[in-house]
Amino acid sequence: MLKTFVKISNVTNLSDARYCAGMGVDMLGFSIDENSDHYIVPKKYAEIRAWIAGVRLVVESAEKNPGKLLSTLAEYECDALQIEDPDLLLYLKSELDKPLLLRVDVDHYEADELDALMSRYAGEVEFFLLESNQNAPLTDEWQNYLRVLSGEYPILLGFGLENEDALESSIFSSGLKGIALRGSEEIRPGYKDFGSLMDILESLETDS
Repeated sequence: MLKTFVKISNVTNLSDARYCAGMGVDMLGFSIDENSDHYIVPKKYAEIRAWIAGVRLVVESAEKNPGKLLSTLAEYECDALQIEDPDLLLYLKSELDKPLLLRVDVDHYEADELDALMSRYAGEVEFFLLESNQNAPLTDEWQNYLRVLSGEYPILLGFGLENEDALESSIFSSGLKGIALRGSEEIRPGYKDFGSLMDILESLETDS
């Protein structure tokens, strides 16, 4: 059992999926975009899905065309959908009976802009996932922003989580709903170097 809600993004293989499910993570995310480095074909996704239980499966997409997104989504049986274009939220909310996550690249926003974005779409999403394509550090300024924003909105933090100290300061003092980590490629089928992913999950294990 883990101390906080955890989503794993960019899962591409059964090794990650089984390890993370066994550790008690709450969500596993899989990219369904063919142009993504982490793309998983429907057949492989179905095979992984058949092997794991007790964890919610999220399909992840940066697609902006709603028709194409819904067509692709039909090939993936899932529990939730993560998107990057907030303009799709209202449409998808009306078309799908699934929880929605909005991934937000914080490199493009100031804190007040994030507040405005979240205020507008809070009623449409289960979580806002904050990540950084430029690997932004979790500065004191950001932690102050998060303390304010997390009091109003359901936020999963997906950047600046390199070590246990960062976890302690960000999660347990900021009121966040949880964190998001990323999966990694297999060395070869069935073999993994879990590295920092394992270290972080183990640091979040409870004593019970």
